[in-house]
Amino acid sequence: MNTKLFIDGQFVSAKNGGTIDVINPYNGELIAKIAAAEAEDVDLAVAAAKRAFPAWSAMGASERGKLILKLADLIEENLEELAQLESLDTGHPIRDSRRLDVPRTAGCFRYFGGIADKIEGSVIPVEPGFLNYVMREPIGVVGQIVPWNFPLMFTSWKLGPALAAGNTVVLKPSELTPLSTIKIAELIKEAGFPDGVVNVVAGYGHTAGEHLANHEDVGKIAFTGSTATGRKIVESSAGNLKRVQLELGGKGANIVFEDANIDAAVNGSAWAIFHNQGQACIAGSRLMLHESIADEFLEKFIKLAESIKLGDPLNPETEMGPLTSEAHRDKVLSYVEITKEEGGKILSGGKPPEDSDLKNGFYVLPTIVEANAKDRVAQEEVFGPFVTVIRFKTDEEALEIANCTEYGLGSGLWTKDIQRAHKFAKKITAGMCWINCYKRVNPGSPFGGVGKSGYGREMGFEAIHDYTEAKSVWVNVDAEIPPHFDRG
Repeated sequence: MNTKLFIDGQFVSAKNGGTIDVINPYNGELIAKIAAAEAEDVDLAVAAAKRAFPAWSAMGASERGKLILKLADLIEENLEELAQLESLDTGHPIRDSRRLDVPRTAGCFRYFGGIADKIEGSVIPVEPGFLNYVMREPIGVVGQIVPWNFPLMFTSWKLGPALAAGNTVVLKPSELTPLSTIKIAELIKEAGFPDGVVNVVAGYGHTAGEHLANHEDVGKIAFTGSTATGRKIVESSAGNLKRVQLELGGKGANIVFEDANIDAAVNGSAWAIFHNQGQACIAGSRLMLHESIADEFLEKFIKLAESIKLGDPLNPETEMGPLTSEAHRDKVLSYVEITKEEGGKILSGGKPPEDSDLKNGFYVLPTIVEANAKDRVAQEEVFGPFVTVIRFKTDEEALEIANCTEYGLGSGLWTKDIQRAHKFAKKITAGMCWINCYKRVNPGSPFGGVGKSGYGREMGFEAIHDYTEAKSVWVNVDAEIPPHFDRG
């Protein structure tokens, strides 16, 4: 297992020799000590990326694409090792890492490897005698900060479009879950990427991350994480007015109308909040139920939640693993007390499991509470297996509740009424809306939010636009331009 920084094509120790403990969330034991990047290491990585940029951006787009496609192949060839690392490090159940995390990562790189030679410009109809065309050019050195909840998948979401567009990258994985991203760095080297095109520097946010966001030679910073940290990223970017892309918090409204297929909505709503222990920015954490079906729905939903198998993430039968850190487990449990203080009801869960085999892990039972729309548990991002149930009477009330938070990332609704579905999809304040499903993602579909959920988009051609600059070129073909200062 590699534990070093990846700078200019080489695995190296941090300059100051510092390390960070990576902890297994299943049992609290040490997995590894990784090199801890600080400002000097970030400077070296940015300098390497800056040196590599001219040749990488000038390389034929199809050649860049072939390297990205080779990386996708290597990820598939190393599926089991990557899945094991992801589950060991994050607590993802191994069945999810094998069938979701690793295949999605390879698929994302394959999509952007295919896009590399298909990035088109445009021709603008201007006045007669002139040709005006617009081309897309890479930004340069891009800084990317990957979160701890889906480190492998988000590494591909960040690297794929940046590399396809011709940028070079300094990527900082979370200090909590860096292992799968460091493995990707090994595969990047094996694939034959030129030295310096991709650099991986794990480290703390207040040291490595902040310095990367401040760096004068970084042309763009792409960040996924909390809204509070996103604000700091924007402040840090002001020095050279670098471009910023933010994918931040969420409080997804998941609305079940009276005409919904109840069984499908129960299963879909459980996936929306309990997959990856609820540690997802798009989680359907506000479960909004029409009053006429709420009791029937909750009877089935609670029964399903209480049947979810918690256990060792490396056991293929485990359906839910631990939260990724002890501090985060404690934060999630604090919202149980907040629910009680505000007069809400604990319908299920709300505590760690009693299983002695799990006592050293960072577990929380699937938790279902009922509260009012303006209560803290319905407004603040808990980021765990914690869902707040809110009842509503009318469509108008449902829309008002759905839009009454500061976030605007994911949303969903369950109904057989196609007119209602399209109406709500248009009026919900969110970057994404799922109808009769939830949390569907695809490399071709843009992913991102509005409001305090951030701006910019991952994936799809939208992502290519976020990693390129538009350059307008004017050509005088046969226009006769009279002199502005006529001295005839």
